[in-house]
Amino acid sequence: MAGPASLAAWTAGLTGAKRAAAGVFLGAVSVLAFAPFHIWPVLFVSLGGLVWLLDGCFRARATRPARLSCAALTGFWFGFGFFVTGLYWVAEAFLVEPWRHGWLIPLVMTVLPGGMALFFVAGCVLAMAVWHPGPARIFALALGLGLSEFARGHVLTGLPWNLIGYGLLANAPLMQLAALFGVYAVTVFAVALFAAPAAIWNGGGARSRGALLAAGLLFVLLGTSYVWGEMRLAGTREAPAPLRVRLVQANIDQAEKWRPENATGIFETYLDMTRRPGLEAIDIVVWPETALPFPLDTSPDALAAIGAALPANTVLLVGSARWTERRNAHGILLDRHAYNSLMTVNSEGQVVSVYDKIHLVPFGEFLPYQEVLESLGVMQMTGVRGGFTEGAGPRLLDVPGAPPALPLICYEIIFPEEVRPPPGLRSADARPGWMLNVTNDAWFGSSAGPYQHFHQARVRAVELGLPLIRVANTGISAVVDPLGRILAEVELGIQDTVDAELPVAGPITPYALWGPWMTLLALGTAVLGWLVCRKRIGSPNLTGQPRSTYEFDGAGKLGTMSSRRSFITAPFEKDNGREETQPN
Repeated sequence: MAGPASLAAWTAGLTGAKRAAAGVFLGAVSVLAFAPFHIWPVLFVSLGGLVWLLDGCFRARATRPARLSCAALTGFWFGFGFFVTGLYWVAEAFLVEPWRHGWLIPLVMTVLPGGMALFFVAGCVLAMAVWHPGPARIFALALGLGLSEFARGHVLTGLPWNLIGYGLLANAPLMQLAALFGVYAVTVFAVALFAAPAAIWNGGGARSRGALLAAGLLFVLLGTSYVWGEMRLAGTREAPAPLRVRLVQANIDQAEKWRPENATGIFETYLDMTRRPGLEAIDIVVWPETALPFPLDTSPDALAAIGAALPANTVLLVGSARWTERRNAHGILLDRHAYNSLMTVNSEGQVVSVYDKIHLVPFGEFLPYQEVLESLGVMQMTGVRGGFTEGAGPRLLDVPGAPPALPLICYEIIFPEEVRPPPGLRSADARPGWMLNVTNDAWFGSSAGPYQHFHQARVRAVELGLPLIRVANTGISAVVDPLGRILAEVELGIQDTVDAELPVAGPITPYALWGPWMTLLALGTAVLGWLVCRKRIGSPNLTGQPRSTYEFDGAGKLGTMSSRRSFITAPFEKDNGREETQPN
């Protein structure tokens, strides 16, 4: 066991540029746990290394402010590495029109990861505030990062992309945990699980019997979860509804899509693909987000052509921008609003229902301080003057001949709590029958972005127990059942259609009923684990040595050890730069 002990001590002892580089590296390799790689065991390395770095902050700093400052820097570098690699694909969108946006790439690839890293700063600072040698620090980190990941999904419109819990939900059996707890609660468990093995050794190389026991318990829970997930999958057969859907993935290049001379050709491509053999047996045809480079609801010729192409009782669900105007009695324009919408078109070419996107993408569909920034020549990625306007709801779409759908445009599907139906729609009779996600991931080419987006969409299906129909312009388009299994798929970068039966909804899940309470349960369990470990686990080592404390000189450097006082209780009492502790 000398190897892990030495590695723990070496990692904890890193300072300066070496500590920063280690943090960036550990954050960067964490991304291998997510789509398209799903090498989730790498989180044992990255989060374990983070534990040892924080151990170094605790051991080598004599005062509480110094420890918190060290933890903040450690969290920043870890977070920067995590987001610069996990969100690199955002730069692809700036290359669609490089003459307009290309100059922003260096700024985006530093400011965005740096800003998002602040959530890891907060998580590590909170963890350090209650840091304690031995197993308690496992739960301290789970609590800190669990809260910061939850905040990341809500602050400033939120971006819960690649939450740590998604790493644990990489395979179908473990994905079933989402039905019970949701990804936020799973994130708390995942942090504790992946941090536990490294926490067996502290930054000084000593071993903790309590951390070993805690790691064992967490691995038992992991194995139990996997077995339960396998049983759930084996015991639930695919149950298709008597409805057939056709997914149309036209694979239109984003750089070509908005050129006026291409509009007719794009529309004809979608019509031709829709009319492929077997259409008479199809009940629902789905085109992706903003499939057409013109507003469909004010294009009567296009609506008439769609009506002529659709058999009787077949409907088209299509993403399209739309504009509304308000004028006074004299016909003077008062205001004009643009919406990113999802429309239902029947076989007579009529728009029979509309859903307007509620959660818009900052800097993509709108700008903070829109008028001020536009006056300076800054435009959001879509280039719509004035930006898009958020829809008013409700988040439900009537589809003739089919159960009501839960419509989600683009990245709306990554927000777990927004996707959960409101209380009045959670009963078996009132809940939606399926989820419909239309998106345009063509902005991000063949990068990891579309794969990560699709994986998070699958987790939403499991969380709510609802089947998912997902159609993307360039992929990935798929039919997913309520357990997250892919029943039909068109892969990324392919022009094709796929026909499949719409699965029926599964039983309503515990997460759909009690979502926020499950997150609070997970956080409360982390607090309880910390309290139990701090109070009952006496020694951070298995060597049989007396309980010890580390003493520091006036500069805060690690000095001698004293066996007269406990190392793990009351760690923050100070006396002239020397760290004192109280006996158990």
